[in-house]
Amino acid sequence: MIRKALIAGNWKMHGSDKSNEELVNGMTRSKNIKVWSEKFDILICPPTIFIPQIKNKLVNSPISVGAQDVSEFSNGAYTGQVSATMLKEQGCKWVIIGHSERRQGCFESNQNVINKIKQALHSELRPIVCLGETQQERENNNVELVLTEQLSPILNSFEPNKLSNLVLAYEPVWAIGTGLTATPEQAQAVHAFIRAKIADYNEMLAKNIQILYGGSVKPDNALALFTMEDIDGALIGGASLSANDFLDICAAQYSVYQSE
Repeated sequence: MIRKALIAGNWKMHGSDKSNEELVNGMTRSKNIKVWSEKFDILICPPTIFIPQIKNKLVNSPISVGAQDVSEFSNGAYTGQVSATMLKEQGCKWVIIGHSERRQGCFESNQNVINKIKQALHSELRPIVCLGETQQERENNNVELVLTEQLSPILNSFEPNKLSNLVLAYEPVWAIGTGLTATPEQAQAVHAFIRAKIADYNEMLAKNIQILYGGSVKPDNALALFTMEDIDGALIGGASLSANDFLDICAAQYSVYQSE
């Protein structure tokens, strides 16, 4: 039996009332969504300001809504931040944490990521925690070192039962928005390494945890990635802004289940 996969769309800072409606309408017109959702989870993460709009559009759809970030604080004088409880009240079920664009552009540390995971879990949001190396780190053969430095503090901060709802997303930074992508074999090798590191911490968690690939997933490479043993779906950027592309990626994931 394979792990239940997750296909998650990260819209990043894109959208408007009109374009959001067109995009969601395009996704929900598919008659396959309900069938697919019985096999794997489907999620879209719009900018925070659009979450209520998208949630209302998906009221009769199995597609879930998530957030792209969350505050590491529960409440207080933190101008511009949004707490986990606020996201939960607006209908979110998931939240992306530690995306490379926040680690690099907003200088988020491993401790910031851990604090955000704590807030998400406390509010019963499922964290999708991103890990990954830069091109320079890969060229220097430091992939495993970087991933260990990002993953180990998380494992050391929680008991195994607390991490049962955690999802990891391997996103090679060099493949985000560049048009480059890891080969299925490269991605599988890294996913297997991550799973092995988790097994050293807790074998049952390693067996069950979802590890997504998040480096320029598109309809033309999705199936090859999803057939890899340790890849449990995708965190999708640009392709999630096209209803047809997003649905084609979902179809690729479904075909993997059909072949089992």
